[in-house]
Amino acid sequence: MTFTIHNGNCIDVMRSMPDNSVDSIVTDPPYELGFMGKSWDSSGIAFNVEVWTEALRVLKPGGHLLAFSGSRTYHRMAVAIEDAGFQIRDQIMWIYGSGFPKSLDVSKAIDKGSGENRGRQLQFTEWMRSTGITTSQINEATDSNMGNHYLTDKQQPAIATVDLFDKLRHLLPEVPEYIERLVAERTGIEWIAYVNREIVGSKTSRIGTAFGDGEWAIGQAQEVNITAPSTPEAQQWAGWGTALKPAHEPIVLARKPLIGTVAANVLEFGTGGLNIDGSRVGSVILPEAFSSPTALMGGLQNVDDRARSKTPERTGRFPANLIHDGSDEVLAGFPDTGKSTGGRIGKKVMGDVTNVPAGIFEAGDPGYGDSGNAARFFYCAKASKRDRNEGLDGFEAIRVHDGREAGNKRGSNPRNRTNDVKVNHHPTVKPTDLMRYLVKLITPPGGTVLDPFTGSGSTGKGAVIEGFTFVGIELDPDYVAIATARIQHQLEQLRTDDVTRRYLKADS
Repeated sequence: MTFTIHNGNCIDVMRSMPDNSVDSIVTDPPYELGFMGKSWDSSGIAFNVEVWTEALRVLKPGGHLLAFSGSRTYHRMAVAIEDAGFQIRDQIMWIYGSGFPKSLDVSKAIDKGSGENRGRQLQFTEWMRSTGITTSQINEATDSNMGNHYLTDKQQPAIATVDLFDKLRHLLPEVPEYIERLVAERTGIEWIAYVNREIVGSKTSRIGTAFGDGEWAIGQAQEVNITAPSTPEAQQWAGWGTALKPAHEPIVLARKPLIGTVAANVLEFGTGGLNIDGSRVGSVILPEAFSSPTALMGGLQNVDDRARSKTPERTGRFPANLIHDGSDEVLAGFPDTGKSTGGRIGKKVMGDVTNVPAGIFEAGDPGYGDSGNAARFFYCAKASKRDRNEGLDGFEAIRVHDGREAGNKRGSNPRNRTNDVKVNHHPTVKPTDLMRYLVKLITPPGGTVLDPFTGSGSTGKGAVIEGFTFVGIELDPDYVAIATARIQHQLEQLRTDDVTRRYLKADS
């Protein structure tokens, strides 16, 4: 198992790679949503046909591509992939319960746009325009897309928060006291929610961030105020928003055209098929004798111990184009299906699987008389709590601000859910378990996996765990360092585990 990560533009790096040199591509490109105000997520790279044309060239005939996207922009990426020459084979849906709504409260927006609040915003933007600073300078200095808002967006003028304004000071003349006051007030108090609007109650929320140990950390419970609209116009639109809670991300499954038949392509290049048995859901290992219809029809009781020790066969439910995270929120969305009698043995041979002798199938084996939530029919990729930062000892934790608005004031510390301190500060880290499953699904044994948008290296971690060679490409040198450390740590852990297994085997 080896890995290489190239620091550079993915198009340029792929151009230097030979034709037909990788077996699969599993990647998580930018969703082109301007995620958290970041300019890198609004560059259009994921919609660039040239990216996918180069990906097609380096992929072996029949090789598969898996690429994540956002629900709003998936179609444009999928079209670009298809235009490059790929065949769109399917769409995998990854469902999760951790998303939180990024919806604009319409009534608050109406209140915000009226009277004194809008006057303050326009005071700030008028002064900013007078300095001669440009939109592009603001965006570059703050690594956000706020430039137009700070120079008077007709619909959404805005005052900078303290931390973003500090990034602009070297581009500005002496700042007047009234501008300093506007910025300070803007950061500490959300005027529409805590000045003009009446507080009518409170609720406990785990969405976003809450104060704890001197920092605001994602997922901690907090009491937040419930406010009422302050103007008649806003009252008419109380309870209205602009977006749904995000709960899924689509993954395109595409294939480079075959040369000849599937069989001929597989024999020549080792690519063209999906690893169905290796990706079965809730799989158990059955001895070879159990897969023989003759042995099964004769009764499992007649299979002796020698037969039980033969080459195993993997069973379980056929992999589906849906994956979930196992969260309580997601599980609650699936119905209870009652007792299942499916499965190759249970359905075709044994009938009622409760007749299977004890010890051959344990209670709850999927497909063999189990019952419960229908989520068991689909692969569950649960993220380890330590997954994100594993292998990053010695890396400096940095404060990452995404450019979104601060919130209410609590004590002497402002609530700013976007100002977290992180070691692995990549904003869209995928669970290693999920990436491990995906690379295994489309990569032949001993194959090479390419990720043109490596980020913090979760695809690489999954690839080396499954015994594949990994080639990554990442534009940001900080993320290259993080990905390298995470994958190297995983390799060292695998070697340690292998030594332990060999020691225990020899000792026994």
